[in-house]
Amino acid sequence: MSIVNAMSVDVEDYFHVSAFDGVVPRSRWDTLESRVCANSERLLEIFHESEVDVTFFILGWVAQRFPELVRRITAAGHEIASHGFAHRLVYDLTPAQFRDDVRRAKDILESTSGVEVAGYRAPSYSVTPRSLWALDILIEEGYKYDASIFPIHHDRYGIPVSERQPYVIEREAGSLHEAPASTIRWGPLNFPIGGGGYFRILPYEWTRWGIGRLNRIENRPAIFYLHPWEIDPSQPRLQGSRLSIFRHYRNLDKTEARLRELLKDFQFSTVRSLLAGTASPHQRPELALPYVW
Repeated sequence: MSIVNAMSVDVEDYFHVSAFDGVVPRSRWDTLESRVCANSERLLEIFHESEVDVTFFILGWVAQRFPELVRRITAAGHEIASHGFAHRLVYDLTPAQFRDDVRRAKDILESTSGVEVAGYRAPSYSVTPRSLWALDILIEEGYKYDASIFPIHHDRYGIPVSERQPYVIEREAGSLHEAPASTIRWGPLNFPIGGGGYFRILPYEWTRWGIGRLNRIENRPAIFYLHPWEIDPSQPRLQGSRLSIFRHYRNLDKTEARLRELLKDFQFSTVRSLLAGTASPHQRPELALPYVW
């Protein structure tokens, strides 16, 4: 039987992106045109057509302003998870500030959706060697798993020596399941194949080959991610560095078609079901990872 991968969406608006932190201050967020609901609804339609359950890591700021979106995602049967509240990089926060951010997001999401929030993904994968203390706080705040570690070299994030597949992290505060962004190993380096900008900027064949290799050669599932703004080529244009502009706007007009192709090429379910060993569109037991809540 084919392996079932995890599909996830980081629910944030185009102006929340870390690359635009110095361009769009948080005090201006409420004055900008929001497109997150329309883009998220479009993704819901795509997932419904493909009969796929997905994990939505929702920004608390979005949930506070658009509670009906959270309820719509919940009613569609998808997993509700946390993307923090204010989209601040973890390593730019103090432990107290981080605790307040993840607690606030969890409270809003749970009270709005009526379901438990087990998972967390940091903005821009910002759990790095200098912010590993955040894992203890996640455990203390009742999170069951984290999806914030990217085992690659990058200018903003990454722990290249980290495990490439889901594993259990033991901390003084307890244990936490880690669901790292997917990579393939090539020589001494890990290369990203799990979505986001890599899905848009690189040819689709790279993602298909990488996930296929992970499934067939390593017999392991991939954890894929994207953002609602990545299917929106008509979004307002913001100022930024050449690198930021390239990373953010490259191939926005191709993402939706690529996503539809990806959903045909591979099977997907939620991050939580993958970690629990039940990841399947129809809850088949073919993926037997030894992780129990």
